[in-house]
Amino acid sequence: MKVEFAQLSGQDNGTRHNLNNALNAIAACASDTALIVFPETHLMGFPSSDTVAQVAEPLDGPTVHAVHQAARERNVSVVIGMAENDAGRFYNTTLLITPEGIALRYRKTHLWASDRGVFAAGDRYTTCLWNGLRVGMLICYDIEFPESARALAQLGAELIIVTNGNMDPYGPTHRTAIMARAQENQAFAVMVNRVGEGDDGLVFAGGSALVDPFGTLLTEAGREECQFSAELDLTRLQAARRDYQYLNDQRLRLPGEVVQHASGVRELLIPDRS
Repeated sequence: MKVEFAQLSGQDNGTRHNLNNALNAIAACASDTALIVFPETHLMGFPSSDTVAQVAEPLDGPTVHAVHQAARERNVSVVIGMAENDAGRFYNTTLLITPEGIALRYRKTHLWASDRGVFAAGDRYTTCLWNGLRVGMLICYDIEFPESARALAQLGAELIIVTNGNMDPYGPTHRTAIMARAQENQAFAVMVNRVGEGDDGLVFAGGSALVDPFGTLLTEAGREECQFSAELDLTRLQAARRDYQYLNDQRLRLPGEVVQHASGVRELLIPDRS
């Protein structure tokens, strides 16, 4: 299975620019690409508390519609981040968009310092069936919490996709984390990070990566804009789980209600701590 990594720079509050770059990347996909992945909040960049109401859009807004149309025309699935407006409440959201429409929505559950006061935290982890694989998504800071990836694993995830907006000097942190999250949950992990400089002077670290279910780093990008592909050898899933079955052997399981939808979407609701 071929996956493409769109390690791009972006403009904060620059939806038109970012969308145009995303559409160009989708148009440039190879004919046998199954999935292309973009960075965290790629479509809008990182809004501030002063701008989020102007740039965030609902899922049925024009920007998501344009991405869906491109996915349908190229017959490819797209994972891309956005600033979501849900009836005046704002979320740092990643979508899995297939030629048929939105297959999965995930709202970032662990808010980084610059997210707080801009976005509300998500309240669940979600997976869906896509091309015969159970797929889950995380966003940036989420991967520094082992429980986030373990929640997806408890829901059966075989592929964990991370949209990233990680900046200097923390690139090595996410490099270590993505390998650990793949190994301890015996799942493929795809991480795509932003590059370049943001409006607030942050320098994004790149380092987009593919890790196999043994925790082996198979592909890693540098710090420049690039679009590249990698193959997922799905036989590695069975090989990694042959002798070690961490989920069966673990002594503690994460709390939370599991909800199974007729569509195949499976959710783990985060318990309310209030």
